[in-house]
Amino acid sequence: MRVAFATLGCRLNQVDSQQLQSALEARGFATVPFGAPADVVVVNTCSVTARAEVSDRQAIRRARRANPDARVVVTGCWAQTSAAEVAREAGVDLIVGNAEKERLPALLEEVLSGPRAMACVEVGDLRGARIGAIDARPRAVGRSRAFVKIQDGCQHRCAFCIVPRARGASRSLDPGIVADQVRRLVEAGRPEVTLTGIDLGHYGADLVPRTSLAVLLRELVEIEGLRWLRLSSMLPAYFTEDVLDVLTGAPAIAPHFHVPLQSGSDGVLRAMRRPYRVAMYRALVDRLARAIPMLGLGGDVIAGFPGETQQDAAATEALIDALPFTYLHVFPYSERRGTEAAGRPGRVERATIARRAARLRALGAAKSAAFRRSLVGRTDDVLVLETRDRATGGLVGLTGNYVEVVFDGPDALMRRVARVRVAGAGTPVRGEMVA
Repeated sequence: MRVAFATLGCRLNQVDSQQLQSALEARGFATVPFGAPADVVVVNTCSVTARAEVSDRQAIRRARRANPDARVVVTGCWAQTSAAEVAREAGVDLIVGNAEKERLPALLEEVLSGPRAMACVEVGDLRGARIGAIDARPRAVGRSRAFVKIQDGCQHRCAFCIVPRARGASRSLDPGIVADQVRRLVEAGRPEVTLTGIDLGHYGADLVPRTSLAVLLRELVEIEGLRWLRLSSMLPAYFTEDVLDVLTGAPAIAPHFHVPLQSGSDGVLRAMRRPYRVAMYRALVDRLARAIPMLGLGGDVIAGFPGETQQDAAATEALIDALPFTYLHVFPYSERRGTEAAGRPGRVERATIARRAARLRALGAAKSAAFRRSLVGRTDDVLVLETRDRATGGLVGLTGNYVEVVFDGPDALMRRVARVRVAGAGTPVRGEMVA
């Protein structure tokens, strides 16, 4: 049977879809592109914002239009938090929450073996959910960049965030399994591996015996053939001395970190229940920038959190302007039912949120352009991605500090590391291969 996947949201969802794909292929399914003729379509959803849920609905409807006779499976965060809403979508056959993802292949076989009926809903308690239970084998085929999910869930309760309801408490993958996955990916020809998680820095605290991210990193950076080990988003408080020693001292660590900010106002950070303040964030970034030349630095910021004043917004802009960000993800505040922020006073008008978000995006674009200009004339390793640039037909290489560079070269370089000199800072950044 043929199965297609539509994956929305974060890298963690992408890893989950890869694990589901591997599990279904082990049961005889053949994976086809989303939109192609298929017997089963799996839509792996996101619920981080209201806009994400709109995209979820659109993906479900596209799946039904493209394959009206296929069985449609909806899983992921929207399935976990809002199963009743998902069930109201026409043509959904099976709803599987994050707590039940490991059972999805078996549940699907049950649905396929019987007559079509009302949507079957399997949404369990996340307190018993595990990590890595679907398939511990990494998928390496087809992609230049490899991702390993080492942690899931979150111990924090940020006022705006629905993720703990969608993903559950923090839980970690056994370090031996992590090391085995990374080693096998490198042996399969993947020189870069990204470690992913919802609350990445909390890795190991739930394990017995207890371990830490620093201990794991020290082991992984010694794997032969690994060019870059990259971290996904991580809160500033998790950059402990032990972690920083590895991040700033190991050649295999990619010179790029994504450290969520959300606001440059301590008052707003307190209202958000974020576990850091501006001084901590600034000190961390200053230390990373001093230790790592040409640091790639990304951040998330929310515009228009309830109670955010013009002074708060100005403080956020000033902090972003002062720090060496190389890109910025800007999110207009989106109310999530069931979160603390949904009941807070001081709702900011939509037009004001839009203006503040636009200013932040413009600031982020300016910071990104300045960083790209600073790269001109530099020669560096790039990981050559598996597809060519659509506009120019050139190869696309990703630098260690997370900038895509387009250059001429043969297909044989795809999924390998090449030396490239940056020749132009436009869009896209242009490069020249160095022998």
